[in-house]
Amino acid sequence: MIVFNDISEEQFLTEYWQKKPLLIKQAVPNFISPIKPNDLADMSLEDHIETRIVSGSIVDQKWQLNFGPFGESTYANLPDNDWTLLVQGVDRFVDEVYELIKKFDFIPRWKFDDVMISYAVKGGSVGPHFDYYDVFLLQGTGKRRWNISTKNCNDNNYINNLPLKIMNTFESEQVFDVEPGDILYVPPKVAHHGVSLDNNCTTLSFGYRSYSNKELIESTDDIESNIDLTGYYADPIWRNENTPALIPISAINQAKKLVNISKDEFARFVTKPDILDQQAIQNFEFQMFDEVFDDSTTYNLLPGCRTAYTLTNKKVTLYINGEKVNTNNIDNESILSFCNARNIDCKSNNKFSISLAKKLFRMSILDKAI
Repeated sequence: MIVFNDISEEQFLTEYWQKKPLLIKQAVPNFISPIKPNDLADMSLEDHIETRIVSGSIVDQKWQLNFGPFGESTYANLPDNDWTLLVQGVDRFVDEVYELIKKFDFIPRWKFDDVMISYAVKGGSVGPHFDYYDVFLLQGTGKRRWNISTKNCNDNNYINNLPLKIMNTFESEQVFDVEPGDILYVPPKVAHHGVSLDNNCTTLSFGYRSYSNKELIESTDDIESNIDLTGYYADPIWRNENTPALIPISAINQAKKLVNISKDEFARFVTKPDILDQQAIQNFEFQMFDEVFDDSTTYNLLPGCRTAYTLTNKKVTLYINGEKVNTNNIDNESILSFCNARNIDCKSNNKFSISLAKKLFRMSILDKAI
């Protein structure tokens, strides 16, 4: 879990989530990153992993963006300073990174997107920018200086004719120096500019999905709502009840304020995987074509799968990857345990758990635990 030091999780959820940034010193005490710079460089050579290199600085605004996969010669030709390697979705490929997500399960897991990890040499940066989603920035190795601002965060404040969204006017309001184990939380529409202070700077970015009004309305049959399509869904105040897969009624009611959406439509919408995850699931299905179900092992849900459940009058409804799953003849306890833990222990000889595992195994979304 994250160590919040001077505040509680409840205080964070009430006063900071989607409201204001927070630096949490030594949020993960004695943190040793499972990913080193060389690991990221190796991943950037793979054609199935999304990678980018950003070079430049705010001093001259000569920014460059290149997409991977890269060759080993790429790094030999880079300058000594002012560049950053970004590797997307590292949690899909590295189990130790995937396990770190559990530290943030006081936020609903169905809102989680992925873990992007950056490596930067001294001066490396991606420029001042703001996002529409929430992010926890965990410092892995080295040191980074973050400048934070709530000013001029609008889409008209980006430099024209650049391959990146970099703010034209950026006025720093807060400055934080971070080291391994520190976490900086940044809410939507708060500008941030991180610059590496050494040649060993890695940062793990735990991103949480944002839902635009346009996306929400497109997920329904509602053609009458008259809402601002450029706006975004705002979360309710989350309550940490150790049920990260639950879609609470408060979240659905928030969506209903914007669009005429049903509970079922909302659950399907928030569990729909993105294109890259859909491709990964299809590849896994192909690889597992000849596999036989094993009722003496533990199965894990694939990292890229999204699962959640709703609860109505003690009736649990399970959703996985945008679809409602038929769970007739499976008890609530087994469904809840699977959803919140994202695994099923068949060794327990629980007939309901085994029945659920068989169903999900046939959907090609379970992998044996190592």
